Amino acid sequence: MPVKNNDITYEITHAPAYASLRLSLQPNQTVFVESGGMAAMDSWINMKSKVHGGLMKGLGRMLGGESLFLSEFTAQGKAGDLYISPGVPGDIQHYYIDGTGLMIQSSGFVASGTTVEIDSKFQGFKGFFSGESLFLIKTTGRGDVWFSSYGAIIEIPIAGDYVVDTGYIVAFEDTLNYSVEMLGGLSFKGLRTGILGGEGLVCRFSGNGRLWVQSRKLSTLVNFLNPFRPTKSD
Repeated sequence: MPVKNNDITYEITHAPAYASLRLSLQPNQTVFVESGGMAAMDSWINMKSKVHGGLMKGLGRMLGGESLFLSEFTAQGKAGDLYISPGVPGDIQHYYIDGTGLMIQSSGFVASGTTVEIDSKFQGFKGFFSGESLFLIKTTGRGDVWFSSYGAIIEIPIAGDYVVDTGYIVAFEDTLNYSVEMLGGLSFKGLRTGILGGEGLVCRFSGNGRLWVQSRKLSTLVNFLNPFRPTKSD
């Protein structure tokens, strides 16, 4: 059923495997969508691409794995429906920003209201050592945000400390502090755990807030399928 108690009425269908997002825009209402995300829409919805927030913020999003441009959709004169489908099969989650910012994994941003600020946040070398992007997508302000992942999205409330494999993080509230470390510590025991046990770098969260993780990791699927790739014979 459509959810109406937000700025933008929406409905998420076919979750969690092949989630699709339907936004029901009111007359002259506008929404930002990640470039290439539109699947279908009413003919009176107008689309234009723009560098949201200026060139520097656009370049920051590009370094974080997002497109330099965002697509801006406006229902011209009357209400209309806009269908959005992320590029990777999986889930879509809604979050309403109202004072607490949301950090989203690189390439996880789907759409937002026009009152939401979208920027990138440099993680420093902890992002490099985690094997993930050096940048996260940072959303602040007030309004609706939708994000996606490969696999189902699981919400975890945190009060204290919590540990997550870096490859499973989808999003988290900016009230949480985090640091990247090796499971078992930087020692021979930690290296043995990573090499023999299949585990490695983890993110340790602390504080109070919500965390969203994905039920599957895309890199694991890629590694599983790699031996089955067709190869050229000499």
